Amino acid sequence: MAKELPILPSTAQPADAEQAELHQYSRVFCQKDNSPPIRLLIEFLKSRGQTPITPPNMDDSMLDEWAWVQVSLGYDRNRKPIQVVCARDRGTYQDEFDKEKKLFLDLLSAHDDVEAGLVRAFVERSRFVLTTRFAQNDMTDEGYDFNGWILEFYQEQCKGIVQIDDQGFYSPKGDLIVDLSVKIE
Repeated sequence: MAKELPILPSTAQPADAEQAELHQYSRVFCQKDNSPPIRLLIEFLKSRGQTPITPPNMDDSMLDEWAWVQVSLGYDRNRKPIQVVCARDRGTYQDEFDKEKKLFLDLLSAHDDVEAGLVRAFVERSRFVLTTRFAQNDMTDEGYDFNGWILEFYQEQCKGIVQIDDQGFYSPKGDLIVDLSVKIE
């Protein structure tokens, strides 16, 4: 179910294994009006014992920008960074926000239990979607933890609910509440 955001798929065959790598996507559907500046995320990660690595060309003033769209955050200099994208209900990537929201509302409509109804209402009220993307073949346990801290930050700070591709939606306590691992025909 993972899709490239916002990269258009190529019709050419990958030239090597590097281009053919699989990516894992996770999201937080957030109800808060605005995403916090990256500096707050970095401070949160540091408070959790993480050492986030920002791009070397990133201007320090960009860390305080509220209307940021995309950033790469590394957890290990020998590993590929995690791509973090913020698509809002307005402005840049609004069309991607609308597509993501519709996709997950459609997926959730196939479930008729109470939990799915609560998640559906949550997604309907979302104002932005924070998406993380990383190369599965380059991820370590530390990287999964790092990604988890990013998701937790947005879940807590932005009234969010976590969704992980090929798994489903998670409660704030980390329990799977809507299983989307089974393809619904």
